[in-house]
Amino acid sequence: MNDIMTQLALLSLLAITSLSATASSNLAIDQVIDSFHQAASDADSVRYFDLLSEDSIFLGTDGTERWTKKEFKSYVEPYFKQGKGWTYISTERHINLSSDGETAFFDELLINKNYGQCRGSGVLWKTAKGWKIAQYNLSVPLPNAIAKDIVAKINQFSVKVTKQNNE
Repeated sequence: MNDIMTQLALLSLLAITSLSATASSNLAIDQVIDSFHQAASDADSVRYFDLLSEDSIFLGTDGTERWTKKEFKSYVEPYFKQGKGWTYISTERHINLSSDGETAFFDELLINKNYGQCRGSGVLWKTAKGWKIAQYNLSVPLPNAIAKDIVAKINQFSVKVTKQNNE
């Protein structure tokens, strides 16, 4: 009976330790993503890009927007130097950790003055310098009820742009 009680106590301790480590990682990841959004709002280039891994990718709302860290920095810095940032406020966030605790996947709902409700999703890697964002994908959720109309408008726009580029 003592052996069973000892084993149950050890299993309970392991479960509590595991939950505590997950909660600690989730808190650290929350802080990184919140800092990322705050740095963008503050137009703080140094802090913003320090939160990205060196090989990170940023996917914007336009289908043509796929930037490496270096490309995105070149695009963003002129705006940030003028004090022009952007504000996205997270209203809901979900974080999932890999089994080894070294990779995190997240998705979040955001509010933005110009775009309304948006969705951010991405991947973070645990590094010697803390959690770093390896990929961030910003999108605008499209209600299914109006999807066909919006897709038709996007297709019309694409045809128009293709014609203009071929002239």
